[in-house]
Amino acid sequence: MFHIYEGFHLVEAYHNLRHNRKYHPSNNSLRLTKIFFVLLVTLTLWLMPTEWYGIENLNIIQQRVIAIFAFATLMWIFEIVSSWATSIAVIVLMLLFCSDSGIKPMVNPEVVGPLLDYKGVMATFADPVIMLFIGGFILAIAATKTGLDAQLAKVLLKPFGTKSNMVLLGFLLITGLFSMFVSNTATAAMMLTFLTPVFRQLPPEGKGRIALAMSIPVAANLGGMGTPIGTPPNTIALKYLNDPEGLNLGLGFGQWMMFMFPLVIVLLFISWWILKKMFPFTQKTIELNIEGEMQKGFHSWVVIITFFATVALWLSDRWTGINSNTVAIIPFCVFALTGVINKRDLEQINWSVIWMVAGGFALGFGLNKSGLAENAINSIPFNTFPPLLILILGGAICYLLSNFISNSATAALLMPILAIVCKAMGDKLDPIGGTSTVLIGVAIAASSAMILPISTPPNALAFSTNLVKQKDMSKVGIIMGAISMIMGFGLVYLMGKFHIIGAAAESLQ
Repeated sequence: MFHIYEGFHLVEAYHNLRHNRKYHPSNNSLRLTKIFFVLLVTLTLWLMPTEWYGIENLNIIQQRVIAIFAFATLMWIFEIVSSWATSIAVIVLMLLFCSDSGIKPMVNPEVVGPLLDYKGVMATFADPVIMLFIGGFILAIAATKTGLDAQLAKVLLKPFGTKSNMVLLGFLLITGLFSMFVSNTATAAMMLTFLTPVFRQLPPEGKGRIALAMSIPVAANLGGMGTPIGTPPNTIALKYLNDPEGLNLGLGFGQWMMFMFPLVIVLLFISWWILKKMFPFTQKTIELNIEGEMQKGFHSWVVIITFFATVALWLSDRWTGINSNTVAIIPFCVFALTGVINKRDLEQINWSVIWMVAGGFALGFGLNKSGLAENAINSIPFNTFPPLLILILGGAICYLLSNFISNSATAALLMPILAIVCKAMGDKLDPIGGTSTVLIGVAIAASSAMILPISTPPNALAFSTNLVKQKDMSKVGIIMGAISMIMGFGLVYLMGKFHIIGAAAESLQ
């Protein structure tokens, strides 16, 4: 979807770099070793006697779900193939070997146990949360196609004037705002392009260039926390929070922003203070010159009105009764009927992310519908674990993994497991506010991971400017990651303690 963005060359260079790093001929032997290890672990878990697991009433279908879960985990961690390719493999393996549409000799229910409904496995790709993703992508494509994004950047950056420190604050706040509604990769590419003429004005010996270059990934990563569509982990968390067969909180777009938006703004101001202290400007003024104009005509007005109407509907879901997933389809419908979006534009939707998330949902479906989750709950004494330990441990694991692999893959792995663990703990989690505190905390941890150039696409794009050294990125990433997690976990803990999240959700119903 990124070729329509001003900074497409940066995104293309980033993807080429990742592809060359993973599939370079010199890495073939290492890659083959990883493949062999994944297959060995998967087949061992698949074929070993069920009684070895120590889980009561474990049947063969549930054992296969465990093996598929291990396969997905290792494939995502080792990045042997693209994350979305692993997700497709997960869905296919479940359909062939665990569902009522599988290979006949392999899915005899009298031998292997109750089968998964194949329609349920396939439906993970059409989950309402997937519609929320698609709606967000469509809005981003339409805004860029008509030049609305560049025009908004011009208008919003103008009030910050020409003082260097204020320009830095402007880029932080506007990047953070954009990344709440647009892919953080696309936002980073666009904003780095706007910075190119600014870099030319600054002296090469000063540190101001580093501050500006670092402001983009920091703001893009933090800004994604602000809305359910800001980053995939948020949307995955929302799915489990609102699952009718699970928590069924009914937490809406507006309720999420009510507590996360202020946190993002505070974190962006803290990052501004840190960046200007670590990388002070030697030149005190900067002239901004953002190129690009808003197209004139019917389509532009349609995009402007629809964009702001959609955001308004998302924020007012408690009064309208239309949930955020349904609202996300409205701009798709309007743009299709008015010709703003055509069939070529549909090819620009980031389908790899959608498949990635769908695979994670399929894992969650398999864990629950196969009965494995219930058996695990009965066999493992989760209710003896301290509630605060679950929150800290879940967040720490997510943070560590997200620094090295896709935060979408990390969330897809951890969310269904934590939802099961939290369910098993029952009322034991009440002192910290219940399951919602843990799942939202994990989503915050995923967005806080920004230590390395490979941690997030915005980090890699900033690194590609050659203005940022890895040690500088690591320093800023560690400091902001720690602050973000401490403040984020503190916020959700306090809101859970006083049952503010639950109350906000109940007010919608």
